[in-house]
Amino acid sequence: MTNGKAHRTERGDHERRSDGRFERSRSSRAKIVAAMLDLVGNGDVNPSAARVAEQAEVGLRSVFRHFDDMDALYREMGEVIEARVRPIIAEAPVGATWKQRLFDIAERRAKVFETILPYRISANLKRFQSAFLMQDYRRMLSLETAAVEAQLPASVAEDEAAASGLSVILSFQTWRLLRHDQQLAVDKAQAVVHRLLHNALADLPEG
Repeated sequence: MTNGKAHRTERGDHERRSDGRFERSRSSRAKIVAAMLDLVGNGDVNPSAARVAEQAEVGLRSVFRHFDDMDALYREMGEVIEARVRPIIAEAPVGATWKQRLFDIAERRAKVFETILPYRISANLKRFQSAFLMQDYRRMLSLETAAVEAQLPASVAEDEAAASGLSVILSFQTWRLLRHDQQLAVDKAQAVVHRLLHNALADLPEG
């Protein structure tokens, strides 16, 4: 009985130590991801691992104990940001006509792109040195294009110049150009996108 009780106590102590190590590891990982998000979100679009460690108040070795490389950290950052905007993206565009639905997409994308702006800029800076980030960039571009093309009537979808032009107007890169490069306010950037979209749709058939 005594040996059995001692064994159970030892096992309980081991489980508590294991749980404690797991919680500390999970907390440390969460701090690293939060630090990366904070740095990029506040304008440091190319943070080093050392800067992330400093922001997270962990050792540099801790960063690479949780993440094999910076690609892995960018991957997790991307997953967090994508989860934030997924509810907006998942909603079907609203409108009685395909043209009205494109304007609804423009409104939704302004919200999405504004949320992801610094994080996509950060990833874009790195994508030419990262096979993963380049692949993810192409994936996002493909999703953006497909969402627009899904609303187009056959006569417009078959017009490559028209279909591509609409995708460009509603793309993240256009939003980045207006907001980041030209430094327009959100409402002014939206007005430009609406003007471009209105002009592009003017000569296209209703259906």
